[in-house]
This record gives sequence, C-alpha cells and structure tokens, in this order.
Amino acid sequence: MTRITCQCHTRKDKPESLLVVWFQFSQRRVWLFAALGHTVSPSDPRATDDAAIDIHLVDGTGDIDGTDQGSKLERCQEIIGYRFQDESLLLSALTHASGASHRLASNERLEFLGDAVLGLTVCQWLYEDYPEYNEGDLTKIKSAVVSRRSCGKAACALGLDRCLIVGRGVTRNRSFPRSLVSDVFESVIAALYLDGGSEIVKTRLKEWLADEVHTAVENQGASNYKSSLQQYAQRELSNTPIYRLVRESGPDHRKSFLISAVIADHEFTAAWGSNKKDAEQRAASNALAELHSQPLPFPSDSREEEQPTD
Repeated sequence: MTRITCQCHTRKDKPESLLVVWFQFSQRRVWLFAALGHTVSPSDPRATDDAAIDIHLVDGTGDIDGTDQGSKLERCQEIIGYRFQDESLLLSALTHASGASHRLASNERLEFLGDAVLGLTVCQWLYEDYPEYNEGDLTKIKSAVVSRRSCGKAACALGLDRCLIVGRGVTRNRSFPRSLVSDVFESVIAALYLDGGSEIVKTRLKEWLADEVHTAVENQGASNYKSSLQQYAQRELSNTPIYRLVRESGPDHRKSFLISAVIADHEFTAAWGSNKKDAEQRAASNALAELHSQPLPFPSDSREEEQPTD
C-alpha cells in the first residue's frame, strides 16, 4: 500500500496569499496551488495596482536543488549589483513557499525582517531629505513608498520576478497572488541587510525607489502649500518663509485669522482662515500664486466680507 501524506498552509497575516497543498506519494511530491481570499472587483484600488504590474514568473528546470536555482542566483546578483558572501541568504530570499522543501526554507521569515528594514530605511531617508515636512506628511509619503504596489513595481522593474524560485504549478495558475513580487522585494532587502549592512540597503533603495519617493512627495505637496513654498523659497530664493498674523476677527468661539507669508523683506497677500493652520496654508498658496504670476486663490478682500462681526 502506498502511503499518502497531505499538508497545506497559507499566510495568517495575509489572507490573500497562496494556499500551498502537497501530496506525498512514496518518494514523489506533487504540489497543488490555489489563490485564496476575496474576489477583487474592478472598482477595488488593488485591481488597478495589480493590473499595472507586468509579472513574469519563470519555471525551474528541476526540483529545488536543481541547476536552475544557480542561474537565478547569478542573475539576481547582477541585477542588484551586489555579490553575496553568503549565497544561502539570497537563495532563501528568492524561494517562495511553493518552491521550498519546507516552509522555513522559504522567504517568509526574510520578508518579515525586510518589511521592517524597508520601513526604517525609507523613514530615515525622508527625515533627512525633507526637513520641511511634518510627521503627518512624512507618514503619508512613507506609506505610499513602501506600499505593495510600489514594492511590486520596483521588483518587476528590476526583474526580480524572473529570479523568484517557485513550484511549477504557480506559473500555470493564472490566479497566483500579485503579492509574490512585493514579498520577494522585501525578502531581498533583508538578505542584503544581513549580508552587507544598512548602508548597502540605503544605497540600493535610494536608486530603486527614487521615482516612487519623488511622486509621493509631489502628490503630498500638492495639498501642502506651506511645504511647497518652503521648498521653492529655499531652492530659488535661498530663504525660508515665515508667517505673520495680520489681525484676528470674531468672538473667541468663532475666531478667524488673517495671516501673510513673508520671504526676506517681501510680504505676500494675506489670507483668512478659521484657524491659524488653515490661514497659513492659504497664505502660502497666495504666495506661490504671486511667485508664479497666477491669480490669487484666496484674495483677502473677498474673504474679509465674510468675517463675523464682534
């Protein structure tokens, strides 16, 4: 009688991850794969993100210890421009659970570490390079940069998807989770960190994620006029804006504030706001409009008529 063994698993922290099932027929192991999770509708943002990433998974020519893994290790090291002292780290980073001899031999543990290393490195990068942004702005930028979409996009741009070591059934199953490529991006970062240190990771990420950071900063700056004005003033005028309270209006429970932006000895058109923070943002918007010879978005005279009477 032939003994049949069955095991299956998925990621508890990622319900959309791949369900891996294998049956052991004596000495021969057969893998089956199924993508689990809810259906993603066209209106779901994740559907757009995934569709924008062109993923190429390449079948191996043999089992996990076959000759193909060597070519993938070599290709990956050429792609990232780094030669590993301990290639076993890279092998683990590139090995998906479906291509591993057992779960601990997959990239899941490295992915766990890589997620933290990626977050810390990007946070330090943003903190050092964008001193004019507050904590809330930096958090939004960081979230966009380290998102699954951004990591997957970077991984595919590099070609890490072609280096991923997976079981044969994954490439034949069109419903495999797109998180595969973002996961391998994080696991490779962890392997780089363990083998080469934080500076190697910092240098590579500043190259690989430069466009993502630039786009995220631009998008955030579009609604943060104070940050945009400060960047412009420091870059073009070698100065830093300050904000002057021109006057207040209204009772204590309904106060409004008229504030102007000042750069060097030039004071720009003031703007009203229901609190000082809003007034400063509007004043910065007025200053940017004046600097670019555009119509004022918040002319103080039209707003002044709306002020509550004392």
